[in-house]
Amino acid sequence: MSAESRPPMATPRIAAGVVVLSGESILMVRPTYKEYWDIPGGYVEPGESPKNACAREVQEEIGLSVDELLLAAVDWAPNDKEGDKLLFLFISPELNGIDAANLKFPDQELSEARYVSLAELHNFTIPRLAKRLAATVEALISSEVPIYLENGIRTETQQRRTT
Repeated sequence: MSAESRPPMATPRIAAGVVVLSGESILMVRPTYKEYWDIPGGYVEPGESPKNACAREVQEEIGLSVDELLLAAVDWAPNDKEGDKLLFLFISPELNGIDAANLKFPDQELSEARYVSLAELHNFTIPRLAKRLAATVEALISSEVPIYLENGIRTETQQRRTT
């Protein structure tokens, strides 16, 4: 089959990050290269799994090794400026409650870390990330993970199943 005869296919950018909780607050980090706060994580490299990318990014960004990463959410999030995105959010029980004030930033991509309540997320980050994180944290709190999201919103079918 030639390249011209193949049907068009999605070629999303893939990213992975870790959701770290302290109570009902989420660890947010301030990247030096963005206008908003984010979670530890980043893009998946060619040939790398989302889970391995998450572990690598946690090590690079906050200097911690993680042995256990569990899938919490997957979000299909097309972006007008950046194209289609597939975003994987993991949790690591060993990281929950870590002391944000004493984190080190080995790769200098981050300048600060702090826990942020769900109600305050919109003050720290962009709306699409705030929706994604809020939906994921709510699912974690109610033990309904992993979840599937589209643009940070749980699908209707999934909402009916869990209510």
